Amino acid sequence: MLICGYPEKQEEKEMGKSETKMATLGRFSKVLLRSSLNQTRRQLAAAAAEGGEHSAKTWKILTFIVALPGVAVCMLNTFLKEQHHEHTQPEFVPYSHLRIRSKRFPWGDGNKSLFHNPHVNALPDGYEGHDE
Repeated sequence: MLICGYPEKQEEKEMGKSETKMATLGRFSKVLLRSSLNQTRRQLAAAAAEGGEHSAKTWKILTFIVALPGVAVCMLNTFLKEQHHEHTQPEFVPYSHLRIRSKRFPWGDGNKSLFHNPHVNALPDGYEGHDE
């Protein structure tokens, strides 16, 4: 600390300027946000007052023109990629912390999960149908 205190006062003035700028920016952003929210509310209210016939027709057209063909293309893509995919089972490694059965499942033989797939899901002693 200096005796005359001039550098400290200069820093306070600079901090005051930056704080004033930040406060002004904050007030300006609130005004912009408030005006945009009011404008959005007015637009939504006007759209609701017009009725939903036009928007319902638009969404119906978009469903049949965009959504359903998009789903069909995705299904076709998945089907074609699955045709070229090799189905090999990974090697079974009997880790002690996996496939723990503290009690039996309440369906079937009690050892298989509800959505058991013998090609993908291994039992605690290995895959089904593989005698090693």
